[in-house]
Order: sequence, then structure tokens, then C-alpha cells
Amino acid sequence: MNRDNLKHYISKDVHVEFSQNAGIFEVPVSRIKEVAHDLHSKNCSLKLITATDERKEQGCFKIWYVFGAPTEHSFIIPYIQLKNTEQFPSISSVIRGSWNYERKIQTFFGLIPVGHPDPRPIILHENWPENLYPLQKNVPWNTRPKDAQRNEENLSLPADKSNKNGETRRTYTFQEVGGEGMYEIPVGPIHAGIIEPGHFRFSVAGEEIILLEPRLGFTHKGSEKLFETLPPNDMARLSEKISGDSSFSHSLAFCQALEQLSDVIAPKRARYLRVIYAELERLANHCGDIGAIMIDTGFNFGGANGARLREMVMRLNERLTGSRFLRGVNVRGGVTKDIGIEEKQMLSSDLAHLLKDFSEVMKIAENSASLLNRLKGTGVLSYKIAVDHGATGIAAKAVGLKNDARIDFPYAAYDEIHLNTVETEESGDVYARFQVRIKEVRASIKLIEQALKTLPDGPIETKTTGIFKKNAVDISVVEGWRGEILYFLKTDSLGNIERVAPRDPSFVNWSLLGYAGAHNVVPDFPLINKSFNLSYTGNDL
Repeated sequence: MNRDNLKHYISKDVHVEFSQNAGIFEVPVSRIKEVAHDLHSKNCSLKLITATDERKEQGCFKIWYVFGAPTEHSFIIPYIQLKNTEQFPSISSVIRGSWNYERKIQTFFGLIPVGHPDPRPIILHENWPENLYPLQKNVPWNTRPKDAQRNEENLSLPADKSNKNGETRRTYTFQEVGGEGMYEIPVGPIHAGIIEPGHFRFSVAGEEIILLEPRLGFTHKGSEKLFETLPPNDMARLSEKISGDSSFSHSLAFCQALEQLSDVIAPKRARYLRVIYAELERLANHCGDIGAIMIDTGFNFGGANGARLREMVMRLNERLTGSRFLRGVNVRGGVTKDIGIEEKQMLSSDLAHLLKDFSEVMKIAENSASLLNRLKGTGVLSYKIAVDHGATGIAAKAVGLKNDARIDFPYAAYDEIHLNTVETEESGDVYARFQVRIKEVRASIKLIEQALKTLPDGPIETKTTGIFKKNAVDISVVEGWRGEILYFLKTDSLGNIERVAPRDPSFVNWSLLGYAGAHNVVPDFPLINKSFNLSYTGNDL
């Protein structure tokens, strides 16, 4: 990180504390909107807004605004302190991508973003009582609220009414579209397949979707609260469960944050191995998604082969690490699984076979007029909406945004194993998201081959102590197969990890689905939804 260059983004009259990859500084509450707007206007993208409850040590809550400065490969983190108040200015009027972050802070910390246009609770549902904010430190992690029992008395309460114990239920009102001939179709949260639960409310005129509103939170499991109770090794295992199909990328982001908090550098060989495993995870999921998109159009040949190719990669994962989902591989200081000389040769041969197989399937798919007819022009996401909402990953690349953490914030060995380019399309439809995946499959195979050829000798793990920096903040980012995975970690005055805030790309991209679904017909929704293939559990922390 070039500290002099980073100062270009920060006012000269503030004191900046520099961590390994970030500049951190306090801002008066009254100026946070101005500072956020200034950073945003300098092409710093908002990555996360989160809060910490520091009333015990500092007598305040703090709200942290994490901005990325890709040209500097660094982060800029202004923060505000809330003393004797539970209100803070919303920045939603200057940065649209802040909406759900601020709603989440209100839902989980009880801090109110003044001026926010949509104060409805997020993730926690009607069976969670009002005025109980689980991420406040005084709320025990292992006590279930009484109202969560959902007894008949609570279920029969009108909106915003209290039961005999004075407990008030949370309410959520869906948006409504008026007019003659309008009707609503509720879908979920329980679905016909084995997918996770999520509710989708369609407002429809004839066959056209006028408004699509997703409501999530049905798999909320208290992960952020649970992080507060675990030792670091168990935290690493928990990070693998944030979104199971991204186990390796989530644990990599978390372990990198631990390494930065303790000035630990993973051995060079371990960093190359992390690239190999991360790209294998990307390969497996992209192959599966490509097949799933095709099967949702009725193109069963493509669907069957996508599933078969994914299974081939999953078996490679198991052979290399003992885990189909690459769990138990990342640890603070490196990795636990090496790749020997014979395995290198086998893996290289398997990847060559996979690429040939994949190319043959894609050649047949590209010649299917019925398939392309369903994909092209369906579920279009505009460039402006993607930018305004801070889109990441496949959704961003499909409208031409060349954002990729492997290049913007290089980690592991990505600064030595270079990507040729960020794979993009421009049309923003299902076909574009389909094509980005196809391009990334080929790019991932090339990256793995390059890493195997240049894999350095040496150890795969650095021995570490349990000591972390005190009163420190750290950001770690990984380009998962869905998009950018980010971890915010903070330690207290004793060096204990007091806050872990993961952000899966799905939390950002779920807000895009309604825009992509509008002006399509209801039968196209499963295809549009599959082209994003967002994680429910990754959102419902």
C-alpha cells in the first residue's frame, strides 16, 4: 500500500491510522455523508457498512464505512462514533448501495439511519420481538427470545400490536402496485425443489412482471453472533459454513484477515496452492451453473453435462484434499493439503481432459437456437442499476464492469499468476451471465495450469501464535465464484477478536434481482433467478 497515494483520497486535516491494507480515520457524525460522497466521487466503491458495540471499553457504538481504492489495491475506512445517541445520518441519498447495510445495522444493532427511505427490518422476521437487537454485546448468544416460539396468540396479533407481555412483533409490508387488472403471485418460501427457502412477491399485469420483490432471512442462523463466542480455529470452521458452496473462498478470506492481524505471511507455496484450490472451487460451481441454466430452458443435454462436469471437479477436490467442498484446507498461516509431483501431473492431465470435454458441450449448446432464444434478451440488468447498487461478480461483469478482487486487491499468489483480463459481457441478460461463466471456466483452467507449472518448493504452513494486534481493524477480500467476498475483523484492547462481519456477494446482488425480473413473464423467473444463482444462507447470516 502506497500511503502517500492513499492520502489523495483523505482530507489533510484528519489523523489517519494505517493498517496493512487500509487507511482508517474518524469522521464527525455530521460530516460522514460529505466524506462518503467525496470518496464515492473519486471512484472508491462502497464495500461494506457495519457497526461495532464498544460501549464497554469506549462508551459508544462505531459505524465503519469500508471503501475500496482499486488503483491503490487498498481500502479507506472512515468511521463515526455514536455516544449518547442511537441515530446516525443515512448516506443512502448519495450512495444507493448503502441501503441494505444501513437497514441491517438498524435491525441488528438498533441504530437508526436518519433519512433512510426504507426502514423495514431485514432478515429478522415477525417472530422476532421488537427492541431486541442481537448484535448488541449485552444480548446473550444462547438464549432464545420468548416471541420466537410463534405461539397462536402472537400469530393472531394485528400488525404493530403487543401481546399480554408487552412484546411487539416486527412487521414487514410488501410494496404494492395498484391499478386495474393488477394481481399478486406469492412464491415460497417453501419451494417445489430442494433449494433453500426464500419468498418472492410478483405484481403482475397479464403475463408481465411489473414488480418483483424478494424477501429473505428464512435461513438466518446467527453466524455473526456465534463468531463472538468461538476461538479463532473454530471461527475458521464457521467461516466455511457461511455459504457452503463457497467454503474455500470464505475460509480463505477469514484466514487472510487473521494473518494480517498477526503479521503472519503464509509461505509462497501455500499462496500458490490457495490459487489452485480457489480456482477449482470456481470451476465446479460455474460448470454446475452453466448446466442448471440450460436445464431451466428445457435443454436437457446441456443440463446433464453441466452436472457431470461439476461432479468431475468435485471428485478432483476430494482426491486432492479429502473434501469435495475443500473444507479443512485453509488455516491461519497457510494450508493443510499439499500437491505432490505425481498429483500435479494427474491434475494437469485431468484439466486438459475437462477443457476438451467442456468445449465440446459448449459447441453443441451454442448451436441450439431454442436455447439461445430463451437466454438472449431475458432478465436484462442495466449498467446504471448495476453501478448504483454496487453489483459484484457475475452480475457486474455481465454489464461490462471490470471489477475483480484478484486484480483490484491481489491476494494469495494472484499478483504473480496474472489474469490476462477480466472476463466481461455487455448485454446484461441471462445470456451475458451465461457467457461470463463460460469464459471464466476457461480462464480458471489456465490459471491452475500456470500455478502448477510455477509451483514453488517449500513449506505449506507458517507456525503461528495466538497473539493479534490490539484495537485493530482488518479487511480481507477474495473473489469468490459468485463475486467479491469480504471480511471485516476488529480486535479489542486485549487483542481478542470482538467482531467478525462477513459479506457474501449475495447480500449485494439480491437487490438486483427485482430489476432483472421486471418486464419479463413469470415463467422466465426461474431462469433469471438461476442466472444469478445467489446464496440464501450467504445472505441470511
